[in-house]
Amino acid sequence: MDKVMSNKLVIALYVLPSLLLIMGIIYIPIVLTGYYGLNQWDGISKMVFIGLDNYKVLLTDFAFWQSALHSLLLAVFSGVSLIGYLGIALVLSGKIKGANLLRKIYLIPMLLSSVAIAQLWMKIYHPTNGVLNDLLMSLGVANPPSWLAEPSIVLIALFIPIIWQYAGFYILIYYAALKNIPESLTEAARIDGASPWQIATRIKLPLISEVIKVTVVLSVVGSLKYFDLIYVMTDGGPNGASEVMASYMYHKAFRSFDFGYGSAIGFFLLLICLVATYLIRKATASKETIQYS
Repeated sequence: MDKVMSNKLVIALYVLPSLLLIMGIIYIPIVLTGYYGLNQWDGISKMVFIGLDNYKVLLTDFAFWQSALHSLLLAVFSGVSLIGYLGIALVLSGKIKGANLLRKIYLIPMLLSSVAIAQLWMKIYHPTNGVLNDLLMSLGVANPPSWLAEPSIVLIALFIPIIWQYAGFYILIYYAALKNIPESLTEAARIDGASPWQIATRIKLPLISEVIKVTVVLSVVGSLKYFDLIYVMTDGGPNGASEVMASYMYHKAFRSFDFGYGSAIGFFLLLICLVATYLIRKATASKETIQYS
């Protein structure tokens, strides 16, 4: 077996299927998207090469930059929410009653599709018979807002179900990382007189810092390219107040049939995600890696 696995041809044959699959579903579509962005194309007729014209238009497109701002706000909101997820995971990893039940409850949103979640929250936000407005009226609010129809509050109304949707995912990641910390470390700290706050901030958080960095990248990049729930709930409305980069790309490509410009937006979004990932990793880079056994 060792002789076979030392053969470079055999290794290449093992790697080739996976390499072809990755090339076919990731790298080739990226290259094609970049190429389509250099053309004027409605998806049916012959493509006309126009060079960087689509990208020049993109740089001066106010609607796109407005959607980029909305995506950035979602990324910031998602990043801040990680603090809450981490706090919940810290509590659940401790010895509290009902922790197993709470973990299962937090995972419920992960079991639902984005469309089902969107429909659920649209019912909650319904202006006349929604649960939220009924509650506000019972508390004395005479004219509760139309949550998904008012430009000034629609983004917040959308961010809440998005954060709720992914709560279980991040809590589960943090919980698994925290439970992987040897009990002997925290027990030794308790014997030395460390408080629960000191144990959390000086022992547990430094030991899972690499996991936290990964979740920050996942949260920010995922928010920058978020699409599905916003598309179902508002379709970018009202009047573009909830438009994000991914939905704007969709509208340009599949509503306006400007696939060249839509591809340019998609490729530019990829570049933004790569830059965001690099900046986050650069900002959170540390020379020392804490290890434990």
